[in-house]
Amino acid sequence: MSTSSLVKRIQDIMRNDAGVDGDAQRISQMTWMFFLKVYDAKEQIWELNDENYKSIIPKGLRWSDWAIDEKDGKALTGESLLNLVNNQLFPALKALDISEETPLKQRIVKYVFEDAQNYMKDGVLLRQVINVINESVDFLEYKERHEFGTIYETILKSLQSAGNAGEFYTPRAVTDFMVKMVDPKLGESVADFACGTGGFLTSTLKYLEASKKTVEDIELYNKTIYGIEKKPMPYLLCITNMLIHDVDEPRVYHDNSLEKNVRDYKESDKFDIILMNPPYGGSEKDSVKNNFPAELRSSETADLFMNVIMYRLKRNGRCAVIIPDGFLFGEDNAKVNIKSKLLNEFNLHTVIRMPHSVFAPYTPITTNILFFDNTHSTEETWFYRMDMPEGYKNFSKTKPILLEHFNPVIEWWNNRKEITIDEFPKAKKYTKKELEDLHYNLDLCGYPHEEEEILEPKELIKQFKEKRHEYNKEIEQTLAKILELLDEDN
Repeated sequence: MSTSSLVKRIQDIMRNDAGVDGDAQRISQMTWMFFLKVYDAKEQIWELNDENYKSIIPKGLRWSDWAIDEKDGKALTGESLLNLVNNQLFPALKALDISEETPLKQRIVKYVFEDAQNYMKDGVLLRQVINVINESVDFLEYKERHEFGTIYETILKSLQSAGNAGEFYTPRAVTDFMVKMVDPKLGESVADFACGTGGFLTSTLKYLEASKKTVEDIELYNKTIYGIEKKPMPYLLCITNMLIHDVDEPRVYHDNSLEKNVRDYKESDKFDIILMNPPYGGSEKDSVKNNFPAELRSSETADLFMNVIMYRLKRNGRCAVIIPDGFLFGEDNAKVNIKSKLLNEFNLHTVIRMPHSVFAPYTPITTNILFFDNTHSTEETWFYRMDMPEGYKNFSKTKPILLEHFNPVIEWWNNRKEITIDEFPKAKKYTKKELEDLHYNLDLCGYPHEEEEILEPKELIKQFKEKRHEYNKEIEQTLAKILELLDEDN
C-alpha cells in the first residue's frame, strides 16, 4: 500500500470532475468516504462484540450495503450512484434522530454529516474513487488500519497547501514535541479547544499507546482526549482520525469554545492537560467577547483562547500552547491583563521561541510555545531561542520541521543554563519582577540576525497579501477603538 500513490490516484480522478474545485474540496470529499468506510468496519467489530448492537445508519445506507463492487456488474454507478448519495444517503444521515441517550459513537455520524457535502457530479468518477478506497485498505485488519494512519497523515499534510484549510494543521513534529515535554499519563484528561484535525490528540494517543497493558488501561486510554472544533471539514477529519486510532467514542464536539461564558465553568469542565495551537489573526463578534471579564476582552482570537485555557486548567494541571509573536510584545490593555493573569495565577516556566517558517507554506508568522502549569504563581521564566537547523534557511513543504530538530531544546530543557551567542541571549532566565518591570513584554531571546529571505515571485505575493490582511485587521481594530472612544465622549 503506497501512501502517496493512493492519495494521488484519488485526487487525479477527482480533478476530472467538474463539481470538485480545489484541494480543500477534494480533501473534504475523500474524507466523508473514508469516514463511512472506517465507521462501517468499526460497526462490524461492535456487532461481533455485542449481539444487541443496532446500527444508527438506516438499512441499505451503510458503506458495505452500497459501496462494495463485487465485480458482478451490479455495483451502483453513474446517475444511480449519485441519486443514492445525494437523495438518500446525505439526507438520511443529516436527519438522524438522536438524543443525549444515544451513544456518542452513534451520535458522531449525525455530527460529521451536518455540514458535509458531496461535491462530485460524475457518478462514474465517484464509483472509481470508491473502488480505489475499497481496494487500498481493509479496516477490519488491525495492522492495515494502523498503517492507514500514515496515509491519513499525508491527507492532513495536504491541507497546508489547500488555501485557508492550512489553519487546521500543526506540523506533527511540533505536536509530538509539546506532548513529550508535557508528558501525559494514563488517567489524565487531555483537551484541545480548537482541535482542527486532531493533531495534539493523536500525538497524545501515540505517546500513551505503549501504556495500554490491561482492559482498565484501554478504558482510560479511550477516555483521555477531549476536543472542540468549530469548522465542519476539520471536525470530520478529526473524528475519522480518532476512529483510526481506535477511540470508538471520541469526545470531540462540533462547537465554538468561545461561545460559553468563562465564569460558568465548573470543576468538572476542567482538564489535567491542555495542548493547543489556537487560531490567531481572527476576530469574534461582540456577543462572544462578552463571555469574558471586561479587562480580558480582546478582538484577537488567540487572546480569547488564552483566557479559556486559564479558566479550564485544573489545579496542578499542565499546558503547552502555541502563540504568535504579537502576544509576547503586545501592549494593549487586554494582552497586558492576560499576561498579568498568566504570571500571577499560573507558573509560566518556559517560553520556546520557534524559528520562522515552521508553518510554511501556510503562514510566515513567527510563533512560540508557552509552557505553564497551575501549581503556583510564576517565580521565574526561562526563554529559549530555537535556531534554524544547520543546512536550513527555511522550512518548506519538501523540508518540513522534524522532531529531531527539537533535540537541542530537549537537551537544554533537562539541564537548563543561560546561553549567550555573539552578545545576544539564546537562553535566559527572568524573574517575575523583571517581566513586570518590562510591562509584560515577553519578546525576549529573539532572533537578532534575521537574514533577508529571497522568495519566488508567487510566494512573495502570497506573503504580501497575508501581511496586508493582518495590517488591515490591526488598522480596522484601532479605528473601531477610536470610534468607540468618540462615541463615549458624546
